[in-house]
Amino acid sequence: MKIYRITDEEFKQFGKVVNIDTAEIVSVGEKSPLPENGTAYTASFDAFEGLAIKEPLQDEYFGQLPVQMGYCRGHNNKMNALEWHKCSEINIAVTDIILLLGDVRDVEADNRYDAAKVKAFKVCKGEAVEVYATTLHYCPIQCADTGFGCVVVLPVGTNTALDKKPDDPLIIAKNKWLIAHEDNEALKANGAVATIYGENYTF
Repeated sequence: MKIYRITDEEFKQFGKVVNIDTAEIVSVGEKSPLPENGTAYTASFDAFEGLAIKEPLQDEYFGQLPVQMGYCRGHNNKMNALEWHKCSEINIAVTDIILLLGDVRDVEADNRYDAAKVKAFKVCKGEAVEVYATTLHYCPIQCADTGFGCVVVLPVGTNTALDKKPDDPLIIAKNKWLIAHEDNEALKANGAVATIYGENYTF
């Protein structure tokens, strides 16, 4: 699978580069807990919330809506699923990472999605990107055996537990729609709709 850079023309469909000083939050993010196995997501990480970077991101990329600053950390080398939100997401690479991205408009009427439409983009340590609301994405892929780290900035409440069961089976958390790959037994066991077909990319 070809791995593009976020500076390539192909990325413009999915997001844009955020030009902001990330040195402080990357330094703090390097100290966030790293699971020995698997991955961990925290919607709001206290050590991030008071940093100077929060206000400009909140004002300029979320139109002054309150945001939460969390992280995704761990070990991952497989696509497994794709999710989307009804808003943009800011990702800041704490380590080099690969983002697997698609377009929600390519999801078929029966919620099926062809994995062949996914593209891979490398985000180097310290780089920040805005991932559009129309962009399918999921857990970053590691670029080294030591694992990966990524800061995740979203409107407050996103990815937190639902208050009630929605009619739409793709909604698995607040402001979070997800489809799993047909081969991912763990997500299917947790009730995820498994409608991604084709290759479950492994790196």
